[in-house]
Amino acid sequence: MKLLEGKVAIVTGGTRGIGFATVKAFLEQGAKVALFGSRKETVDIALEKLHEENENCQVIGLHPNLMNAQEVKEAFQMVVKQFGRLDILVNNAGISQRDKLFDYNLEDFEMIMNLNVNAVFICSKEAAILMKEQGGGVILNTSSMVSLYGQPAGAGYPTSKFAVNGMTKSLARELGKDHIRVNAVAPGVIKTDMVAALPDEIIQPIINSIPLRRVGEPEDIANAFVFLASDMASYITGVILSVDGATMS
Repeated sequence: MKLLEGKVAIVTGGTRGIGFATVKAFLEQGAKVALFGSRKETVDIALEKLHEENENCQVIGLHPNLMNAQEVKEAFQMVVKQFGRLDILVNNAGISQRDKLFDYNLEDFEMIMNLNVNAVFICSKEAAILMKEQGGGVILNTSSMVSLYGQPAGAGYPTSKFAVNGMTKSLARELGKDHIRVNAVAPGVIKTDMVAALPDEIIQPIINSIPLRRVGEPEDIANAFVFLASDMASYITGVILSVDGATMS
């Protein structure tokens, strides 16, 4: 029996990196998946890759503006029309910046907060409405280890992820009575395109600082999402799960 057999999931930021790995993992575990991306072009490329690996996989792609509540509502309704229900939402879409405070401007800070926090709120509310009507569901958020420890520059990103942690814990308390579980995964250093492109003299000291002596793979985070989305985690809610190789422990 696959862990997500018969479940329907939405994964935002699902066209690459952690999001794409999560879409693949969910499909492999029997879920039907709607991947959301920022542009039609990237969504189409992701869908093509998935169908090349498994032409029978049940996946669709959409590209709503996640900061527009009406577009999000319409996209969620399209998913329900296609698949009949919504069991899992993964709020993975996000952006990061590393500008120092004196170079930061309010517009850049607001842009990060809009996508990393406001969009999570908008999508979570729409998902919760659908999940309450059907008797329950799971909302999962991508946080970050910097939400717990900060970072030397780019204060907006850890600030936004700290807000995601607070939203996760608060919604878990509020929505528990509706049988909706809410959790987050806080990745450490993960081999995304950006990290993979770093020269050895930069990446090796990072690896040496990680007790497990490797950076994480997107699949490491995807596997955590699979577990938290599954019935194996049926009594887990309000948790910020660190998946970072004990980087900051």
